[in-house]
Amino acid sequence: MASAQRDSLEALRAKKGFICDMDGVIYHGNMLLPGVREFVDFLKKEKKQFLFLTNSSERAPRELQQKLGRLGLDVDESHFYTSALSTAAFLKRQCPGGSAYVIGEPGLVGALYDAGFTMNEVNPDYVVMGETHAYSFEKIERAVQLVRAGAKLIGTNPDLTGPVEGGIAPACKALMSPIELATGRSAYYLGKPNPLMMKHGLSLLNVTNDECAIIGDRMDTDIVAGVESDIDTVLVLSGVTTEHEMHKFPYRPRYVLSGVGEIVPGYRA
Repeated sequence: MASAQRDSLEALRAKKGFICDMDGVIYHGNMLLPGVREFVDFLKKEKKQFLFLTNSSERAPRELQQKLGRLGLDVDESHFYTSALSTAAFLKRQCPGGSAYVIGEPGLVGALYDAGFTMNEVNPDYVVMGETHAYSFEKIERAVQLVRAGAKLIGTNPDLTGPVEGGIAPACKALMSPIELATGRSAYYLGKPNPLMMKHGLSLLNVTNDECAIIGDRMDTDIVAGVESDIDTVLVLSGVTTEHEMHKFPYRPRYVLSGVGEIVPGYRA
């Protein structure tokens, strides 16, 4: 390893806090990625502040904790923050005690309930879209009717695709597009790169932006979120972005690694 590259990684390893994406960085589907176990051990051993900040809205933090547990990683529930939680926090501030028509999974519905929202299919304040496997024409048709009647349109995150074991799958913004096209309305998206989510992540870690790095596999969410929040960025090539695709964007990550294992001193793939 060249001296400049070695010194650069030492600066990264010295960070007090790490904000880390999950899909494509920690796992693909139910497959733990190489070097992740060593990386988590490094974070714990060095007493780093770390947060798994995911744009996925399907699961609650406890479910994410249990998923990592099934993959052999012991991580406390407090280390997880999702776009569902960010969406619920935003809506609670905007419309306390409001209601929503939700197309999404239990992680999103539960976060909204916890924020004081009720579910409403008649005259909701908001139509909220998250990732879901229960996607249907009937739900899209109802959402269009409600938005045209005055409901405001919210997306948990702006991801078009997400990594799965077999490749990629449509994500929130792709699922949202029929509603936007049919109503002529644009959704407001929470999740990365929305600065509200990054601000909350730094607050949970109790670190400054200079003391933190964000690790992700997406140039259009993870890396731009770090760039716009003035946080050092780490692109890992274990997810949806290839090195070739990285060069199509007008901004660059601070570090480009094959996976999170490279952050660990002495790691060998």
